Formats: sequence, C-alpha cells, structure tokens
Amino acid sequence: MAYMIFKFVAGIMERIVEQNLLYDFYGELLNDHQKKIYEDAIYNDLSLSEIADEYGISRQGVHDLIKRVTKTLDGYEAKLHLIQKFLETKDKVSKIDSLVDDYMESQDISDIHEIKKLSNEILEEF
Repeated sequence: MAYMIFKFVAGIMERIVEQNLLYDFYGELLNDHQKKIYEDAIYNDLSLSEIADEYGISRQGVHDLIKRVTKTLDGYEAKLHLIQKFLETKDKVSKIDSLVDDYMESQDISDIHEIKKLSNEILEEF
C-alpha cells in the first residue's frame, strides 16, 4: 500500500515538474490572461474558487482554461521538442563534467576522447 502511495505521489510530483518546465519554456507564447490564471493555479497554488473570484469567472471557466493552456503547452513541446533537447543536452554536459573529474584523477586519455565525442554531439544538435 505504501509503495502505491509513493508511486502516486511521485507521479504527481513528476507532472508538477513537467508543468513548470513547459511554462518556463513556452509560457511567453500565452496571452496575459492565460499566463495570470495558469500562474495562480500552478505556481501560487490557488484553488479554482479563489481564481474564479479574483477574475470574475466561473470555477468551470478556470478549470477549462487551465486544461486548455496545459494542452497548448504540451502541443508546443510535441512540435518543438525544446525541453527534450534541453534535458538531453543537460545530461550530456553532466557526463562531460563527470568525465573531466575522472580525467583529473586518472589522466586516462579515453576520457578526453569521450568528452570530445559528447561535445561534438551537442554541437551537431544545434
């Protein structure tokens, strides 16, 4: 039972991180009204009722707008893949950092070759 709860909470946390990344990358493509409501819901953790009262719209209207914005942000990522590319590049840079540490300890030239390979992959992607 505890494992199931952990998996559920982990899934929720993963989606929150995903929503934050989507907004960080594509939020500027939304109009001001969408940005304000989405920020209130996601970043400020306001309830649908609180947001509805603040903007003079129904709870259902807030819910629909958040769903629509989420779908829009997901659509941008599906077309542009900027987050995917960012995470892949971040992973490669992390590997390069680790290889530099390894090289500093061992002076193994194969680490340099691997660093060169990873850096070339990054450059080819852009």
